[in-house]
This record gives sequence, structure tokens and C-alpha cells, in this order.
Amino acid sequence: MPQLTRADLYSLEKYAEIRQKFRAQVIAHKKNRRVPLGEHAALYFEDALTMQYQVQEMLRIERIFEAKGIQEELDVYNPLVPDGHNWKATFMVEYDDEAERRDALARLVGVEKAVWMRVEGFAPVHPISNEDLDRSSDDKTASVHFMRFELTPAMVAAAKSGAAIAAGIDHPHLNVSLDPLPEPLRTSLAADLA
Repeated sequence: MPQLTRADLYSLEKYAEIRQKFRAQVIAHKKNRRVPLGEHAALYFEDALTMQYQVQEMLRIERIFEAKGIQEELDVYNPLVPDGHNWKATFMVEYDDEAERRDALARLVGVEKAVWMRVEGFAPVHPISNEDLDRSSDDKTASVHFMRFELTPAMVAAAKSGAAIAAGIDHPHLNVSLDPLPEPLRTSLAADLA
């Protein structure tokens, strides 16, 4: 997938005109980009459209219209656009109750290394997590992790040809899998691959 450029973005004025319609489009798109992993964890797979929305919203909120500021936002979000041979996702541990969340994050130290994706016929792929900064300590993990799942050319070809895709977590305090992913999810993730 190509990285986003300024040419892919709407001006602040144009975005204000189309924002509701664009937001509805992105929300519908994201329905096939969320992989629930148990009751309190999920992978949210990013792509050019989800990142365009993030950039557009940041430009809108911050009222950024100068070229340098726009490029800075693109530089922040472009690393989350898949490269055609990987999947990129935001992994979230989701608890509404703060005390429950705090306890879960203490139990789930290392969870970012225990998440996996698998293309049918191949071994699971564990992510490269938090390349920008470490989000865990010895006594707790973060509720948000950024992940990149690197695939071999054979995995890419199989996924593009319709092979099932599965996801899961193998952690002492959270062992779950979704195998196979529902077809709309599988199709959406296969579209990220070149």
C-alpha cells in the first residue's frame, strides 16, 4: 500500500463539508477491521483509509493547514499503513472499569509478544510491537500496543488466494483464538497484501 501524501488529503474547508459522510464510510470500513480476542482485547487493523481519517481529524482539531504541519502528521501516521507484506494493527486491552483494567494490565505483562496471526498452512506470526517506544514494564503492560505482523511471500500469496486467516493470544492469563476469522474480516485483511 502506498503511503499517504498531502495529495490524498482534503483541505480543512472540503473536509468540513464531507466530514459526516467520510466518517460514516470509515466507521463502516472499520467493522471489518476489528478482530475481537476474548471479551476484553481486540486488534484494530489499520490501512490507508483508517490513517487518512486519523490525519484528517488531527488536522481539523489542531487547525493545521500549513505544509510543514501536514507533513508532520503524515509522518506520525504513515508508519501504521501496511506495506503490502505485513499487517499493522493497534492492539487494545479494553475494560470500562479502571480498577479492573489496572489489575488486568498487571496480569498481562508480555501480552504484546503473545498475540499471533496465522495464515492457513503456515506457522503463527508474532508481531513486532511498539517500534516507536516501549509500552510495558516489569509490573504492567500498556492498554494500547502498536503491532506489525511480517508475512513471507508464500503467506501473502496464500492469503491473497483465499487461505483462512486466524488470530489469537497465547498468554498464561489470556489464551484465546478466533479460527478462522469471519470471511468479511479475512477479505479485508487480504486486501492489505500486495
